[in-house]
Amino acid sequence: MVLNSRRGQRAFLCMTTSATIRYSVAEEMESGSFVANVAKDLGLEVGKLAARGARLVSEGNKLHFRLHRKTGDLFVKEKLDRESLCGKADPCVLHFEVVLVEPLQSFRVEVRVFDINDNAPVFLKKEPLLRIPESTPLGSRFPLQSAQDLDVGLNGLQNYTLSANEYFHLHTRFRSNGPKYAELVLDKPLDREEQPEVNMTITAVDGGSPPKSGTAHIRVEVLDVNDHVPQFSRLVYRAQVPENSANGSLVATVTATDLDEGSNKEITYSLAQNPEVILQTFQIHSETGEVRLRGPLDFEAIETYDIDIQATDGGGLSAHSKVLVEVVDVNDNPPEVTVSSVSSPLPEDSPLQTVVALFSIRDRDIRVGGKITCFLKEDLPFAVKPTFRNSYSLVTDRGLDREAVSGYNITLVAMDTGPPTLSSETVIEVLISDINDNPPVFQEDSYILTVRENNSPAVFIGKVLAEDLDLGENAKVTYSLLPPKSGDLSVFAYISINSDNGKLYALRTMDYEAIQHFQFVVKATDGGFLSLSSQVTVRVVVLDDNDNRPMILYPLQNGTLPCNDLVPRSAEAGYLVTKVVAVDVIFIIHICQKIKHREKFTIQEHFYDDCNFSNNLVQGGASGPISQPCPYEMCSATGTSNSEFRFLKRFMPNFPFPHGNGEAKTEAGSRLPPDSDRNRSRGSEGHAQVSDDYM
Repeated sequence: MVLNSRRGQRAFLCMTTSATIRYSVAEEMESGSFVANVAKDLGLEVGKLAARGARLVSEGNKLHFRLHRKTGDLFVKEKLDRESLCGKADPCVLHFEVVLVEPLQSFRVEVRVFDINDNAPVFLKKEPLLRIPESTPLGSRFPLQSAQDLDVGLNGLQNYTLSANEYFHLHTRFRSNGPKYAELVLDKPLDREEQPEVNMTITAVDGGSPPKSGTAHIRVEVLDVNDHVPQFSRLVYRAQVPENSANGSLVATVTATDLDEGSNKEITYSLAQNPEVILQTFQIHSETGEVRLRGPLDFEAIETYDIDIQATDGGGLSAHSKVLVEVVDVNDNPPEVTVSSVSSPLPEDSPLQTVVALFSIRDRDIRVGGKITCFLKEDLPFAVKPTFRNSYSLVTDRGLDREAVSGYNITLVAMDTGPPTLSSETVIEVLISDINDNPPVFQEDSYILTVRENNSPAVFIGKVLAEDLDLGENAKVTYSLLPPKSGDLSVFAYISINSDNGKLYALRTMDYEAIQHFQFVVKATDGGFLSLSSQVTVRVVVLDDNDNRPMILYPLQNGTLPCNDLVPRSAEAGYLVTKVVAVDVIFIIHICQKIKHREKFTIQEHFYDDCNFSNNLVQGGASGPISQPCPYEMCSATGTSNSEFRFLKRFMPNFPFPHGNGEAKTEAGSRLPPDSDRNRSRGSEGHAQVSDDYM
């Protein structure tokens, strides 16, 4: 028991093993009245309710209590009126849940509101009129209207008393479903000529302490002799009516007869002395006695009705009977789903069985609705898991992937077994939050970019693009260049990249004769807490411009003397006199000669042989270029005067060869063999050494 010393109100606590906390309070407690300390009753430390985001969730649309999350105290939110909350239902119980998050947890709370004697009995008719014939036999009974008392139990209507008179006494009777009512019992014969009217006061008293009461003034008008009163065919009529019956549906037909003649035989039916709820629900045809529905029936509200029927003849004599109506329950209420809490957004890496939402299901047709089932309307990565009684939790059943589905509208279906089968649908929206589980992905497996030599520094040459399927910072891509491997060119001296958009720029002017192509690696990194990355290879090809004049390699020139070549006297037409060899700087040409001792001269040791030499040189004749192209390969050449030159293939001057014995290094960094024409004297002595067998 918890006592609120501040206002003198008492609240009673009872906790069951099914995690339901029960309190009891009296009605009319003022707003702010202390009920109990929920944190203490749940076994939680002070401050835990606030730390775990505690809140109250009502099964209805209104909360009658408020929770102080720092202290755990439960207070009355507004003044409680049991009659307004529950009517005549007893006990009056208010339901709500205490929901905690982090982790998600709920506790059911029931607060029973006890009645206090705050309503007095009231008669709807303050001056009822009874017309009673003077010939009415002793012991005849006359039902009176019931007093209405909104309180229940001992505080409700308990008894009736009648003021002193010599003609009647009062007899209190009980209805099967409804308030007590009183009957006047005739003790002394009436004589209209002696006393045409009898006046009395009836008092209705409740059982409160102190008791409350209400009064009505009864006026009895004594009628002249009418020998016979109407007689009903039955004292009690019984009927069963389904709760979904339409207005105007026939409930029962009552029949009464009168042995008198003339107007005294004519019978009129009425619903006399019935509570207001019966008058709003039923009606009777005054001539036929047909009792029909006037308003809707609801088995969940009222299961039986006790209707008083009065038959009155033309002379004013009346008789009474009852119609007991049993409302038949039908399955007309689908199950109701109440969602108390939802965790959204939900991280996409949430483990299986993570609680997503808490909800409860109620079926008002519990007797005929049968078993309730709850399931998801679609195949989603979630499942419904029962917790206790009619409470359930929605949990993850499979892995989540935000990149595939960023959110779910989860339709909960609650269905009874009928008949007929009824169901309701409730949609829970759950958003999926992103985690960094996807690396950036380049649009291409590799990139090939071109730049023409003699370009301006900082010129834009192209861009790379990588996309990340994640969201927000996890999808923000930053680009960078990876440092080259040991011994490779420093890519940072040639290329720069915009870290935001992947645009690539050439930092220096390119020289095709120095470098024809190079490659580097670009790295794309996302902005996640644990960042992910990917790499792609970019190959840059330098395009050639015609920016170098051709150089004549043979015949050798000394700048002063003309070149002389010897021709045998026996030379015939078409004899090859000489060959003029020129090269543009895609190339270095080595001329191999056969000296007079016919010794072979080989110069292959330091030259590349893994690339193709352009086959675009032509032979020259006396009247111009020879029409047939001459192929050239890298090797020494020997033979007759018709032998071909052999050309070396191209190489990259920026990568010098190791120094070797007998080699001469040119200004461009290339190396020539020691006996090449360039290393010889440029005088005429060089020409004297050329034999008839030359190249």
